[in-house]
Order: sequence, then structure tokens, then C-alpha cells
Amino acid sequence: MSRPLTRRAALAAAALTTAAALAACGSDDGGSTADSSASSPAAGGDGAFPVTVSTAFGDVEIEEEPQRVVALGWSDAETALALGVQPVGASDWLGFGGEGVGPWAEGLYDEAPEIIETLEPSLEAIAALEPDLILDTRSDGTRERYDSLSAIAPTIGIPEGAEQYVTTWQQQLELVGQALGRSDEAAQLQSDLEQRFADAAAANPAFDGTEVAVGAYTSEGFGAYVRGDTRVDFMEALGFANKPAIQDLATESFFVPVSDEQVSLLDAPLTVVFPIFVDPAQITSNPLWQTLPSVQQGNAVVLEDETLVSAFSSGSVLGTRYALENAVPLFAETLQG
Repeated sequence: MSRPLTRRAALAAAALTTAAALAACGSDDGGSTADSSASSPAAGGDGAFPVTVSTAFGDVEIEEEPQRVVALGWSDAETALALGVQPVGASDWLGFGGEGVGPWAEGLYDEAPEIIETLEPSLEAIAALEPDLILDTRSDGTRERYDSLSAIAPTIGIPEGAEQYVTTWQQQLELVGQALGRSDEAAQLQSDLEQRFADAAAANPAFDGTEVAVGAYTSEGFGAYVRGDTRVDFMEALGFANKPAIQDLATESFFVPVSDEQVSLLDAPLTVVFPIFVDPAQITSNPLWQTLPSVQQGNAVVLEDETLVSAFSSGSVLGTRYALENAVPLFAETLQG
């Protein structure tokens, strides 16, 4: 799959901010689709309107159930789809192409949305869609962006107290659910996914308390994630503990660079590394990587499946469910040696 420049720019801004370059829970048959009974862009909501949604930029009042939703924030479109609402416009942060969503959300659109730029969305293109609601719950979180969007339509920005790009999937579900009048559905999705995490943790007691180093490798070298990043939050929800020596380096960012001299920071009872715009072989063949005891002992994972890497990056309820289903067996097998 080709990776457009917009994806590179977006990931650089959102997931590697300190480096130079970052499910509706469906049926139990292994599918990744959500309930798609709503066949129109915003049909079937049963919430009472008007509703008031609290954001970092103040309260936003939505007078009537939205019918033309534009989803601009990272995974806002997938979240709306999980709730049965089909945006008429959306941003494709991870460069999927087509409808702009991951495989776990395929088939949830009746009609593909208009794809809008990510970091610098065209205000003219957005206005042309005549939205009655704009979702921007996970973005750079600037007042300038919010003011520009809210001049077009009521806009749900990042939540109170959030930093740029670190809105959790739970916060995103809550905000989008409120704005769409589907808070009950959002609460059920959250409960279902949290139960899946609990079940996975219970089925894998070896995860409990095990230290994990969650890293990345780019053209600039190694780095590591800290709490606030979806990957670390995912691992800790399974019972793992982010390695304290890495967590101690945390600043306002959720990614810390790891110099060649610091690569030993990535050694842990479980090491998980994400390749970012590099071939995984550039990690596994790297002499520095091979010096890690966790690598030598077989307790290290380089995620080579691009779809799985994207599922973690999505940070949506749909993508997170996909990651849970596909990554947990891999982590369990690695720990078992």
C-alpha cells in the first residue's frame, strides 16, 4: 500500500513529536464490523436534543440530531461508524485510501465520504459539504483550528484537559456519542471492549505486572512510548507495566527518543517495537537491536503486520478491538518462549 505524504506528516506530528519523523465490538464470529443498521448518514439516533457537549474550548450545544457529519479528528470517522452514523466527509490520517478507514471498519459506509486533508483541512471543502456537526476530538487541539472549524458548524474539539492527539478511545467515544445523541450506545461499546480486555488479561495471567518496553523505529532510529500513548495504554490494560526507566523520561510528549547509547532502555521481560515507515528487517538486522537480552532470549516482538500496526495507531474502539484480537496471542506466545 502506498503511503501518501499526508500520512507521513500526520504521524510525524501526532506520534513522533519528539523525533524527526509516530471496535464497535461486533459479533463474536471474528468479524470486525459494527452494527450498521443505520443506512443514512445520521439515521436512527434515539437521544434527546438539544445536547450540550463539554470540550477544551467550552460547551458546545447541538440543537438537533446531526444529519451531515464531517469527521476530521484522528479516528473520529471510525468512532461515528461504530455508533451507526456515516460521515459525509472524513480525514484519512493513516493513509488507508478509499473510504479512509481501516479493514476493521470496511463495509460500514453505504457511500464513501469526501476525504478531507488532515493537518491543514480545506475549510472550503468542508463548508461545501454543508455539515451540521464537525468532529475533531483528536487533533492538534489548537484554538486556531477550532475557531476556523466552528465558524462553519458546531465543532466538537478535544476534551477538557487533553493534549494534542492524546484523546483516549474512551474519551472519543463519550464525546462523539454525546454529540450524536448516542451516549447509551457509546457506553455499551466501551463496556464491551473493556470486558474484552479484562477477559484477555484473565486468560493470560503471565501478563500481570510484567514489565514491557514499547518502542518504535524510524529512519531516525529508536524511540519509546510512555503512558498517554494508545500503545502503552493498551498494554497496561492487559496487565503489563510500562518499564519505569522509560516512564521516568516522560515529558509533555508521549514519545521519547532513544539514542544509540540508550538502546538498552528497550530491554524488558517483553519488548514490543513498531516499525514506522521502515521495513521491519531494518530493526531485526540492526546490530544494536541484536544486543538486547530480550532479543537474544526470544522475548522481543517486532510487529511486522502493517494492518496490526495501523490498528494500534488508530486508537479507535474498532481498531483497538482488532489489535486486541490479533496481538494478544502474539504476546502470549512470545512470553511462553
